[in-house]
Amino acid sequence: MAGPLTENATSLLRTVVERCLANSPRRPLVLGVSGAQGSGKSTIARELSQQLSKDGKRAAQLSLDDFYLSRAARRDLAARLHPLFVTRGPPGTHDIAAALALIKKIKSGEAALAPQFDKARDEPRARDRAKEIPADLQVFIFEGWCLGAEPESEAALAAPVNMLEEVYDAEGVWRGAVNDMLGGAYQALFAEIEYLAYLRAPNFEIVSRWRCEQEQALADDAALGQRPLLMRPDEVTFFVQHFERITRSMMRDVPARAAVTFQLDESRRVTQVIRPTRAG
Repeated sequence: MAGPLTENATSLLRTVVERCLANSPRRPLVLGVSGAQGSGKSTIARELSQQLSKDGKRAAQLSLDDFYLSRAARRDLAARLHPLFVTRGPPGTHDIAAALALIKKIKSGEAALAPQFDKARDEPRARDRAKEIPADLQVFIFEGWCLGAEPESEAALAAPVNMLEEVYDAEGVWRGAVNDMLGGAYQALFAEIEYLAYLRAPNFEIVSRWRCEQEQALADDAALGQRPLLMRPDEVTFFVQHFERITRSMMRDVPARAAVTFQLDESRRVTQVIRPTRAG
């Protein structure tokens, strides 16, 4: 996913970080990078962290995805609330308490061990594979597809937005529970982000293609015995419907809340940089 996206967006965010550190050098900056699946969040977070480290800054990056619950935990959630919770991704399928605890530890200047999630196996990695976050960070880059999302009204939840909601959530139980969770602990987690950068897809329809490209990348990196857990294109089409409601809501509303929005084209090139107009 290298190219104009990472060159333009990473360069701008690097400048932002330097300015923020100059204005407030005594505490770590928590920078959020948000956007639809496959939009380039992980690439930007990784490259920005590497560049800052080369500049002599103490930086680290992590994904909200690394806090996904195990399949066993999601099956338990599905049994208690709704079968759709067995699929990772939507609010409710992350260990938000652990994510909050980690960010608070980082903000206090402590070293920390961060979980890692293996998407090819759809399971958290073993504890001995945890990522070491060093003490006294200056910048912590946290990326995740739903960072900055807000819950919808009951009226907005009433009508299904796709086949998944119409067929598998006809009574609205799942989307209502997801919405409630998004409005709860997830908002506390998002509040820890001091500067939010949003990668805005040109449309929702491109997300399936981008997600298929992610699956291919996972397949290229995975051991042969793990590849059967990766999704086929038709499975990806169904999978992304779990994210459609919130993704569409974010495309509409987050640019007014994010510190900066990068408008992308279908090749993930940055076509416009948008900053919200602040009153006063």
